[in-house]
Amino acid sequence: MTRLRSLLFVPGNRPDRMEKAVASGADALILDLEDAVAADAKATARAAVADFLTGERRVIVFVRVNPLDSGLIATDLAVVLPARPDGIVLPKAEGAASLRQLDAMLTGDTMILPIATETPAAIFGLGSYGGVTTRLCGLTWGAEDLPAAIGATSSREADGRYTPPYDVARALTLFGAHAAGVPAIETVYPEFRDLGGLAAYAARGGRDGFTGMMAIHPAQVPVINAAFSPSDAEIAHARRVVALFEANPGAGALSLDGKMVDAPHLKAARRVLAQAE
Repeated sequence: MTRLRSLLFVPGNRPDRMEKAVASGADALILDLEDAVAADAKATARAAVADFLTGERRVIVFVRVNPLDSGLIATDLAVVLPARPDGIVLPKAEGAASLRQLDAMLTGDTMILPIATETPAAIFGLGSYGGVTTRLCGLTWGAEDLPAAIGATSSREADGRYTPPYDVARALTLFGAHAAGVPAIETVYPEFRDLGGLAAYAARGGRDGFTGMMAIHPAQVPVINAAFSPSDAEIAHARRVVALFEANPGAGALSLDGKMVDAPHLKAARRVLAQAE
């Protein structure tokens, strides 16, 4: 599975920012043809994205196209697919049907990363992404379009926490991704100057089972990479858990540092070591 700890958005009409984004250390870039680009700039953005893609590929590059019902996606794909992006980010995805529709429009081994919570109907399709196409490389969500779609004034409390409806959307994305057997990618942290808040937010994502996160500014990338990479202490503990079970084959539960460890702990330890590798 492709490592996707950090995915950095770059406006498709800002080629000057694309090279700088490569130097950020992000695992992937998302060159944006949707929200970051005004209608009268989309043709210029498509050309700039295609031009960047034809250069030396030093990082995974996704392109966020316009939604399936926008009337723009066919042109987006006609311009960018010949330049062979590594993947397509699909906004306003609504479950398996959207995934099948985009899959039929792609060629080669182009990956698909749906943004899966941006319409009310999308929420009810979050469990349907598995088994549709091998192009699916993850599932992510957003907390901005959905409240706008239903007339909510905000997705957040005054202290920045999500209100209950958007906690539900986040949780369903997390479980939907794992049910489909792909990485769960956390949404952006919009206060890009608040790196301390970002670190805490990303740490909660890792704790909850997300394996990566989208970014809107290069300064966020090192913080996100650190949050979704196991620490030396976590790696050392995982090695001890694995070694303990290897020394006691057939054991169901064992004791380590005065605490019980069993099959779920072993599975988690193996996941940590796989991430470290």
